[in-house]
Amino acid sequence: MDTILAFMLLFYQLLGGSSGEQSTAARETLHTIYAASLSAETGTVSPARPASGTGPDVQPAAAMKKDPQPGSPKVKGIYVTAHSAGGSRMATLLKLLDDTDLNGMVIDVKDDYGYITYPTENQELLKLGKPQKYIRDMPALMKKLSDHDVYPIARIVVFKDTILARSHPELSYRRQDGSVWANGKGDSFVNPYKKEVWDYNIAIAKEAVKLGFKEIQFDYVRFPEGFEKKADSLVFDKTKESRVDAVAGFVKYAKAQLEPLGVRVSVDIFGYAASVPAAEGIGQDFVKISKYVDVICPMVYPSHYSTGWFGVKEPDTNPYATIKGSMVDTHKKLDPIGSFKPVIRPWIQDFTASWLGKGHYIKYGKTEVEAQIKALKDTGIDEYLLWNAGNKYTSDVIY
Repeated sequence: MDTILAFMLLFYQLLGGSSGEQSTAARETLHTIYAASLSAETGTVSPARPASGTGPDVQPAAAMKKDPQPGSPKVKGIYVTAHSAGGSRMATLLKLLDDTDLNGMVIDVKDDYGYITYPTENQELLKLGKPQKYIRDMPALMKKLSDHDVYPIARIVVFKDTILARSHPELSYRRQDGSVWANGKGDSFVNPYKKEVWDYNIAIAKEAVKLGFKEIQFDYVRFPEGFEKKADSLVFDKTKESRVDAVAGFVKYAKAQLEPLGVRVSVDIFGYAASVPAAEGIGQDFVKISKYVDVICPMVYPSHYSTGWFGVKEPDTNPYATIKGSMVDTHKKLDPIGSFKPVIRPWIQDFTASWLGKGHYIKYGKTEVEAQIKALKDTGIDEYLLWNAGNKYTSDVIY
């Protein structure tokens, strides 16, 4: 299973990152292959030895989760790149929210390359980070969001960070010759075992809170693709903890650091994680991560799923059945953790997956987006996020 996952995730990186139309195609192609491999998975994964209080049988310290934003609306949001947030497209996106029941934006604060997307004078961030001027005036943007009654979510890409890996190789993975490892696209990751990396990303989150963001959404909370095939050939610091425990440890620590600030913490995760055992290779466990967040955001785009999932021959052509099946599995996965079950706010599809090929996809628009929303509603889910890499969203949907 890990060998197949390694191939798929490497294939994804060869095709592209997580922004732009090419990267969306790569992301969807990856998950289509991933789905096919998971269909054949019949084994089970033994839980890793608990370490540093992050083992699977260890409950969070609090007796019950408390929402740090109890007055927040049911979030129906869209993804917004830093370029869109700081550019002319923002006016169009704000009008979309003004004219519909959409009410939230997930905005890149630290992007997929590792750039901080706005100017900052915070010395703690400047020590390791490299700010850009994609969003030239963050306070002005936050005021605009407030004026339009937009629920603001700061997206922080955590362990995929080429900028930090290159400037501080000791925080990344090195080849035997001392050079920093990179995937086929040239992207490097930093090490989840390094607390300096944790603190740096949490410092960015804390500044985002000061700027006015009400929720921090962590993405790429994992090891590199196919890491189990590379680990023995790379030089990096590690402990006796499993990769799953290291990743869950970061999430638990981040939640503890941010909770006193009154901000929600959410994590993006593969939608398939609700239907299969933990992805040990990349260190993601759906349940363990969910225990320590306020909101979990599984990426359940119908185009992610291959033939036969949830009894559907071509999942992309039947968005209702595909989303409903994924949510049934999500509830089954998370119901056992009781009061620690987070808000489920899936990423759904507002793009056409034409790269799947004739007969395997349909054009997505009003009908298809509304079918996904209905499937969520029919399974007790009333929050969601729309993904379109180019930030071009369907305008006539009844949200």
